[in-house]
Amino acid sequence: MSYLDSILFAVLLVFGFGYFFSNIIKIRRNINLGIDVNRKDNPKARWKNMAMIALGQSKMVKRPVAGILHIIVYAGFIIINIELLEIIIDGLFGTHRIFAFLGTLYNVLIGSFEILALLVIVSVTLFWIRRNAIKLKRLANKDLAGFPKNDANYILYFELVLMTLFLFMNATDLHLQNIPGGFSHFITAGSYPVSQFFEPLFNGVSNESVLLLNEIFWWLHIIGIFIFMNYLYFSKHLHILLAFPNTYFADLNPKGQLDNLESVTNEVKMMMDPTADPYAAVPENTVPSKFGASDVQDLNWVQLLNAYTCTECGRCTAACPANITGKKLSPRKIMMDTRDRLEEVGKNIDANKGVFVPDNKSLLNDYITPEELWACTSCNACVEECPVNISPLSIIMDMRRYLVMEQSAAPTPINAMMTNIENNGAPWQYNQQDRLNWKNE
Repeated sequence: MSYLDSILFAVLLVFGFGYFFSNIIKIRRNINLGIDVNRKDNPKARWKNMAMIALGQSKMVKRPVAGILHIIVYAGFIIINIELLEIIIDGLFGTHRIFAFLGTLYNVLIGSFEILALLVIVSVTLFWIRRNAIKLKRLANKDLAGFPKNDANYILYFELVLMTLFLFMNATDLHLQNIPGGFSHFITAGSYPVSQFFEPLFNGVSNESVLLLNEIFWWLHIIGIFIFMNYLYFSKHLHILLAFPNTYFADLNPKGQLDNLESVTNEVKMMMDPTADPYAAVPENTVPSKFGASDVQDLNWVQLLNAYTCTECGRCTAACPANITGKKLSPRKIMMDTRDRLEEVGKNIDANKGVFVPDNKSLLNDYITPEELWACTSCNACVEECPVNISPLSIIMDMRRYLVMEQSAAPTPINAMMTNIENNGAPWQYNQQDRLNWKNE
């Protein structure tokens, strides 16, 4: 690699990582638009969650075929990219396999990378067949129409091409290493259990041509990695990074335990305090507390982190009894809509120099309809099924709270029930004194 190539690589490196981190800063800014909530309790349980669920993929293997294939792709992609460190050093300083001094360990590493690369290619191919040929119901749902469906395929193509380029890069490297007397700066290093079968393809090709092909494969591989890395911001595969904090900050309370709204708690405390003055002057510029959520800024930051972490796998929707019976609700769509609205709000802030300008839109109605929200049975099936501990239910409940307490827009049967509780102390429409009349019948 020439001095000019090293400079070009350095520019590519700075631009690639610079754009990546600028988008990470945007994501962090958007997540912090949410209401603050304390998720620093019980660190031991949180670390265990992250290790078991994000790193160990424990919830993925509940569906063995998809789970094992996902573990192969996940492990392969993460482990193979350890070699990215060597590629960066070689690219900056024009060296060749700088870690070859590790000897046997290096040979084992490269050999393992190649086997994993082959397994990734096989797994990705099977994923493509499941998604596009077999068309599993949860992967062909209307939730995924348009970009979401294409996005999933783009990622599969990316991974297939990156692994193929990795193997052909190694095959040409091995061919140049095997030239009698040595060739250029190519030292003998590494073990190539897979690419050795591709190496004969270059027999009869001039050394200079093989060298050119090696450089082409090398450049395409590293450029592909940078493109993939920066594409994550726009893709559902952002969960590759966010699954770790998402599982760490997940709700540790038992499923079904709902949180109390602080705004409601404060109102009740004031009502019960005989010294409180309900007509006391409110400090200037104080924004009244909102009951529930109508837009993304009303959700807490963990819920917004959930939205960015959603894998769009559809396990939540496939397990949702409301969706199974034909209701409009899809927990996956709830998370996708929340992310889309959050991105819209973020772009609004970017366009207005760091300030959100009201756009007469909101998450409620413009993205998620009351019909979807009231279809939920609050059974927690979606929360149980999610492989990265996302809670669509928490968003649904907060938005239903807004409909009830801010807009009095609950369905008629629910309004009737609450009226009966207020008047009769029970959900039924008869006087308390008549409750035991059945005994006399």
